[in-house]
Amino acid sequence: MFGIGPLQLLIVGVVALLLFGNRLPEVARSLGKSMTEFKRGMQGVQDEFNDAARVDYSSEYDRGVDDGHTGDGHTDDVREPATPKFVPPTSPPRDE
Repeated sequence: MFGIGPLQLLIVGVVALLLFGNRLPEVARSLGKSMTEFKRGMQGVQDEFNDAARVDYSSEYDRGVDDGHTGDGHTDDVREPATPKFVPPTSPPRDE
C-alpha cells in the first residue's frame, strides 16, 4: 500500500494514537466523510463534463448536419470533406 510496510504503518498508528488519543474514532470518521464528499464532488464534475460533451455532440444532429447516413442504416459511399477545398486564383497577381 503506497510502498509503506507494516512497521511504518504501526509507527503511524502509534503516533496517531498519541496525538489524538480517545478522539481517534471521531477523527477517522470525519476523515472518511471528507473522502466520501471529495469522491462525490469529483463524480459531479465528471458527470457535468459528460453531459456537456453529449449536448455538443447531439446538437450537430439537431442543426441538420449531414453525417453520411441515408436513414436506412447504410452510409453513403461518398462524403464531402469538412474542410473547404483550395481553389487557385484564375487571374495573375496584381502589382500594387
